Amino acid sequence: MSKYSFLIVIHFNVCLLMMSHSVVVGQIKPEAYIIPKPTEIFYTGGFCTLDHIAYQHDSVLFSPYTDVLFESMNKYLPVNKKSAASDINLGFKVSSDMMSESYELYIYNDKIIISAADKIGIQYALTSLEQVVRFNNGKLPVIVIKDSPKFRYRGLHLDVSRHFFSKDDVKKYLDYMAYYKYNNFHWHLTDDQGWRLEIKKYPKLQESAARRKETLVGHYNDEPHKFDGLNYGGYYTQEDVREIVAYAAARNINVIPEIEMPGHAQAALAAYPELGCEDKKYEVATKWGVFEDVFCPTDQTFAFLEDVIDEVITLFPGKYIHIGGDECPKDAWKRSPFCQDLIKKNKLKDEHELQSYFITRMEKYINSKGKQIIGWDEILEGGLAPNATVMSWRGIEGGLAAAKENHDVIMTPGTHCYFDHYQSESPDEPLAIGGYTPLEKVYRWNPVPQDLEKEKHRYILGGQANLWSEYIKTYSGVEYMVYARGMAMSEALWTQADDYSDFLKRFVKHNVYWKSNGVNIANHIYDLKPKIKAGNAKPVSVSFSLPGNAGIKHSIDGVETKMVTSGEDIVISQSGKHTFQAVDGDEKGKPLNIIFDLHLATKAILTMAEEPAKQYYGNGPGSIINGVTGSNEKYGGTEWLGFDGKNCTGFLDFGKKVEVGEIQFRFFKGEGQWIYLPKKVEIYTSEDGKTYTSFQIRNDVTSEGKIGKVNLALGKIKTRYLKFEITNFGKIPEGAQGGRSQTLVICR
Repeated sequence: MSKYSFLIVIHFNVCLLMMSHSVVVGQIKPEAYIIPKPTEIFYTGGFCTLDHIAYQHDSVLFSPYTDVLFESMNKYLPVNKKSAASDINLGFKVSSDMMSESYELYIYNDKIIISAADKIGIQYALTSLEQVVRFNNGKLPVIVIKDSPKFRYRGLHLDVSRHFFSKDDVKKYLDYMAYYKYNNFHWHLTDDQGWRLEIKKYPKLQESAARRKETLVGHYNDEPHKFDGLNYGGYYTQEDVREIVAYAAARNINVIPEIEMPGHAQAALAAYPELGCEDKKYEVATKWGVFEDVFCPTDQTFAFLEDVIDEVITLFPGKYIHIGGDECPKDAWKRSPFCQDLIKKNKLKDEHELQSYFITRMEKYINSKGKQIIGWDEILEGGLAPNATVMSWRGIEGGLAAAKENHDVIMTPGTHCYFDHYQSESPDEPLAIGGYTPLEKVYRWNPVPQDLEKEKHRYILGGQANLWSEYIKTYSGVEYMVYARGMAMSEALWTQADDYSDFLKRFVKHNVYWKSNGVNIANHIYDLKPKIKAGNAKPVSVSFSLPGNAGIKHSIDGVETKMVTSGEDIVISQSGKHTFQAVDGDEKGKPLNIIFDLHLATKAILTMAEEPAKQYYGNGPGSIINGVTGSNEKYGGTEWLGFDGKNCTGFLDFGKKVEVGEIQFRFFKGEGQWIYLPKKVEIYTSEDGKTYTSFQIRNDVTSEGKIGKVNLALGKIKTRYLKFEITNFGKIPEGAQGGRSQTLVICR
């Protein structure tokens, strides 16, 4: 989804002829169990003697959601709502000296005091108090909490276009957001696969655009594509929307609607084909991806979109309207005489400036209604609209560029914030779009780029996690993909704490709570994430990092070896099926099976001309020769390496002359994710490690399904040095997914 982001995914399984066989103040105690972790906690020792909570209700201070929190506390500690001052042991104070959303929570031996600037701070204080009450089963530690968010924008996104979620499902999502102090709900309402918002002036959006004739079965990368043949759809009435917006407001959550333009418009064109650039029949998309059918920038189209915005504004009282602006192919515009004439008439450079023209015109209209636009970082192309806020998803570059131009930015890079990615390397994981974004990676994310000048930090409003629903059919799937990682994201955006072990202690409590309430929440903290070392002239080794006192049980082909500790290197001295399992008292993780196929190159020294892309770094360059085969289904884990718009070139030094019989390469193919097979593979030999001679070239890299393989029989040549060069495919062809962008080569 980045303009110049092409991935060479290379699993270089080299088979060579075998020669032989938070700011923390005071003493922190875990008794608080609050997520996100407060900025400051003072633990003074001992426990509060209160056997009930009594307070006086104040409608000025309390949002409706606070009643929900008090009801929850009542399950563990009796709560009485008092109309008089007598017997009150929970008091509230409004302080004009405090920032909005901040609060102070004092749990004394015999009373509780909350100070806050406003009712938002009161709500957040009561949320923290509820967590203390719940996770201590009514027994309150004596503590002082002083808390305020690091970032003012803390968002969660939900795509309801690819798969539709009911009004009650959306309310569950908002409840979850409130519990973890999120304050912005990004509601993705329109796309190629369905228009989900009632627009009264255009009833065909409900009658036609809200339904598709069938849906893709399996993954987009599966060939051939298969469909379920089932009519699918749904939409929210305007009354539904008002109810949901009010429900969010009661939890101090702002709702940001997204109405996609000028791309991702195929569903709307199916209802109103006159808004397209070509005289043809459009259909609501039945598979995922990017489509070249986009809005044509005619006066009729702008009148339609302005009418839509007029109705949207009546439903969403917040500051922002998200207008998308991403992944807009220019093919139809290039073929359109009208568009070409419009480019000349307005002295535009090309179709990218035409997109800027489109966005700027809509921004002016939306600004005239007292609202501001947010757009994905593609709105930077061709020139940024004057008052736009940029949502940076194709890495951090778009956010950096916008902040340097003094534009507000919401960071949401796919590397850390896309919760439609896999969160575990287990083969049992539910189908996902790809990628690998585990809990710890989310937790350690910082929305402020290191390269951004300090005076520009103020333009980074915060961050957001996104859930695209191509492969998520039910709300149970939403729970699985969001609820665990959402806790980590809440802490990344609220506290920026850097104590993952402490987070896990609290996470376990929260995870048990959700699970006991029937939520399909993921728990992968005992999943083993291998760190495999190779390419350093030493035997292959593997180690694991685990929370607490957990150890690792290891066996080879079913025969147990010794238990090892967290972080200890396990030398892999023989090929076979190696099984590892985390053990922490009675807790056990899922067994991890790794098949090691040791070969001559596993003990060689490997150097690379270019490092793999950061987001596809796997276990580092040594993954190419460590004897482990990457998954046939997923490319985002530890065993595939990605080279984004670059060639993959490496040098092997065997330490002495050896006889090499064959080299095998494996590549991942996923053109829907811009992952292409390489253009060619070339092998070189050298006598001195300086001058290399080309030995073999293959220009016919093909695949079976998702996996491409190249086997090079070298005829038992003798050499000390080998060089391999895997040439990137280049730019994606026009009209294909991600057209004009660089490809990604993923290899092993």
